[in-house]
Amino acid sequence: MHLPPWLAHALRAQRGPIPWNAVVRGALSAGPILLVAVLADRTSLGVVAAIAAMLAGINDRPGSRRASVKRIGVPALAGAVGMFVGTTAGENIGALPLTVLLTLVGLVAGGVSAVGPVASGAGTQLLVASAIGAGMPLPEEGGPRAVVYLGGACWLLALRLVLPTPGAIAGDFRFDGEREAVAEVYEAVAGLLDAVGSANATSRRVALTAALDHAQDALTGPRLRRYASSSAERRLHAQYAAALPLAEAATALAWAEEAVPGRASAGPRRLAVAVRENTHTGPLPAPARSAPALRALDDALLRAADAFDGGRGGDLHKRRLTVRGALRSVFGAGGREYGLRVALCFGASVAVAQALHHSHWYGEHQHWYWLPATTVFLVKPDLGPLVSRVLCRAAGTVLGALVFAAFALVLPRPEGLIALVAVSGALIPVATRHFAAQTAVVTVLVLALVMVGGEPQASAGRITETLLACAIVLIVGHLPMPGQRGGGVRSRLAAASGAAEAYLTHVLRETERPVPRERARPLPRQTTRPVPRGAGSSVRDTPTDDTPTDDARARRWTLRREAYRALAEARTAIALAAAELPALARHSEGADEIVAVLEGIVDTTTACAVHLDDSGRLAPEQVRRLTELLGELGRLDEGRGRVGVRLPDVPLAG
Repeated sequence: MHLPPWLAHALRAQRGPIPWNAVVRGALSAGPILLVAVLADRTSLGVVAAIAAMLAGINDRPGSRRASVKRIGVPALAGAVGMFVGTTAGENIGALPLTVLLTLVGLVAGGVSAVGPVASGAGTQLLVASAIGAGMPLPEEGGPRAVVYLGGACWLLALRLVLPTPGAIAGDFRFDGEREAVAEVYEAVAGLLDAVGSANATSRRVALTAALDHAQDALTGPRLRRYASSSAERRLHAQYAAALPLAEAATALAWAEEAVPGRASAGPRRLAVAVRENTHTGPLPAPARSAPALRALDDALLRAADAFDGGRGGDLHKRRLTVRGALRSVFGAGGREYGLRVALCFGASVAVAQALHHSHWYGEHQHWYWLPATTVFLVKPDLGPLVSRVLCRAAGTVLGALVFAAFALVLPRPEGLIALVAVSGALIPVATRHFAAQTAVVTVLVLALVMVGGEPQASAGRITETLLACAIVLIVGHLPMPGQRGGGVRSRLAAASGAAEAYLTHVLRETERPVPRERARPLPRQTTRPVPRGAGSSVRDTPTDDTPTDDARARRWTLRREAYRALAEARTAIALAAAELPALARHSEGADEIVAVLEGIVDTTTACAVHLDDSGRLAPEQVRRLTELLGELGRLDEGRGRVGVRLPDVPLAG
């Protein structure tokens, strides 16, 4: 028996090794901060800093140090702003103006969340901190609270940047995720080559896209200088850039569906080992050069070997997000729908919480902010489908509240509760694999913080308010909205189609290049290339390369990366939408067919690019396949009421 998608998603958990480094950071974040504050007799400020460290711990995901600065730091800044705004408003305006103000904050935060994962995290912390600032009864004003909040998050970020990692133990402190991420790209290329001509080729190509996305994110991030400043970092950037033509050639071979020699994947695997161990490549096998894609693979291996030896740096081929692009996401279909839904849910929860608070339903408990803060996590679509989030949140809160109630009966105060906060902080990196587990751990941590702050045990109130928040989000989440539903999926489809169009147009315009001179003679048949002294790569006359210029090739790879990344994001959005209840899931019906066609167009475009480099013209089969896919895309797009696909105006020429 197959479970319905909304229930199957609620029962699904991520898998993988335990992130012990993140566990150590979690144990050293909220608990020690709270201990220092209690010893300094500033418990209220310690509670605020510990909350910030807890939220930063949720954003402490696997990746490089450089990427963590943005992933943790940007949401922390937004949370500090929310803490200041919420505290100032809660102290100076009444219940009705406060509700209106927080509703507007929800509208802004929801729209901004459509920009990307980091912006979504920033929107979450902006809303949570504004609710806590407005409702938590603390003696400090908005300024000190905001500073302490930012300090708590920065403490965990400092631990992330300073504490040793496996890379540091191996003698390379600068890298703790970048080298493994780049090595995984070469492993993914080898996996795709092994799967060429089989039923697994599509899934291996998807895995290659994910590996490239992860490596690109791991290598990018804030830096004091515009370019990599150390020779080791330049070398790693060059190794990543050298993987792009290999990925292009492997994708072209997969498109052709013709099996390749088994030794073709040995070269990328040796390059993966060289990246991990920071060594030379050694002899690389020479694949057959009987087809354009195989010749491209051979040339890419040569360039990779040269990059491994020289390490002169390389472009990461990632477009920077512009202000215009961010505003387009905020005010687009996805941003408008998401912002309106977040505003309604957050505003309704604030209104209900204020009504219950002023009617003294809470009795002695002064934490009405729990209701809107809970709503924030429930309304976030990047945490899973709506019903799945509600079920997991309810189950996790009940479990966490019961566990805390049991601990509260036996633990000494405050030292026992501080230890419980430290243990909960250590468990957050593991609990993020499932929303219910994360909710249970966070519930225990928050209830412990509340009790350390001087309030009585509040497990029953926490359960009640969570169930009330679940009801609000379920009702508002299924209300009809102005315009077309499924704005998030539509915006992702439009972005993917635009990226595919830009990539296809760029490659087709390469048909205007002159036909290249005769390529260099193929290698003599051999199984490996010789290794030059002191290097580790092979030596051969480089093929004549007056087909695209370096700038044109770099532009092509940037567009290709953007197209595949946009397609992956669209796939994720569609999968989440399809796991909703039927009333919401029906708005995403047929979207997966459009993405499949777009993926076919991008794959075919990659094959065209490789063939153009080899011969200067498109093959008839490529022209036929592109024509079929573009026609099918037009029909599907019309059926969904136009998602924004614009067919290229460049003629298909063979």
